[in-house]
Amino acid sequence: MKILVSNDDGVNAKGIAVLNNELSQFAKTQVIAPDRNCSGASNSLTLVNPLRAETLANGFIAVNGTPTDSVHVGISQLFDGSPDLIVAGINHGANLGDDVLYSGTVAAATEGRHMGLPSIAVSLAGNEHFETAAIVAAKVIKRLVEHPLNADQILNINVPDLPLDQLKGIQVTRLGHRHRAETMKKVQDPWGRDIYWYGSLGSGLDCGEGTDFYAINQGYASITPLTVDMTAYRSLMPMTEWVNELKL
Repeated sequence: MKILVSNDDGVNAKGIAVLNNELSQFAKTQVIAPDRNCSGASNSLTLVNPLRAETLANGFIAVNGTPTDSVHVGISQLFDGSPDLIVAGINHGANLGDDVLYSGTVAAATEGRHMGLPSIAVSLAGNEHFETAAIVAAKVIKRLVEHPLNADQILNINVPDLPLDQLKGIQVTRLGHRHRAETMKKVQDPWGRDIYWYGSLGSGLDCGEGTDFYAINQGYASITPLTVDMTAYRSLMPMTEWVNELKL
C-alpha cells in the first residue's frame, strides 16, 4: 500500500511524524504537507501565487501552500507513482461537529476524495498521546484493505487524548454541533491600533449519545463517515414547490 500523508499543522508538527512512523511499518508513505501551520484553512487553494516544494532532511516534502494544495500537488506531481490512500493528520486537537467545515486536516482528506482516492482524516483531542491516535488509524487502514470505503465518503477519526490501554474502543458516530462561539477578543497592538483574535471554540450543543462529541467524552475513538456531496436532499421537493410558486 502507498499512502500520501498530509496535515494542516505543518510539515514539522509532531502529529504527522508520529502518524508517518506508524504507517510506514506496513506501507510505503510519503509526507507532503504545508510548510507552516494552516489550521482553519478549510478547502482553500493558492491560485494567484506559484506553489513550491522543498524536500527536507528527513524526506518530508514541504509545500508553501494550504493542506488542499499539498494533497493536490502531491497526487499530481510529487508522489512517486500514484498513492492508494490519503491520510491527513494527526491533527493537534479534535475535529468534531462543525469543525469539519473549517479544518484543514479534513479538507486535505476531502481533496484526496475529490481526486478519486479513498481518504481519512485523523485528529487527537489533545496534544499528548499521538501514538494512540496513530495506532487507531493504522488499525482502521488495515481493515479498509479488506472492506474499502464507499466512493463518495471519507472517514473522520477523532481519538481521545488517552494512553492506548485506557481507550475504551471505537464507535461509529454522527457529527454533533457546537454552541455559537462568542470569544473573539479586541486588543491593541504596540501602536494602539485595534486587532482581533479568535478565542476558544464553542462548547458542545448537540453532543448527546451517538455523536462524535459523546464518544470522545466517554473515552472512545470516534469514526464519522462524511460525504462530499453537500446537497440537502430532504429540501429538494419543498424547494421545488417553493420555486414553482415564484412569478417571473
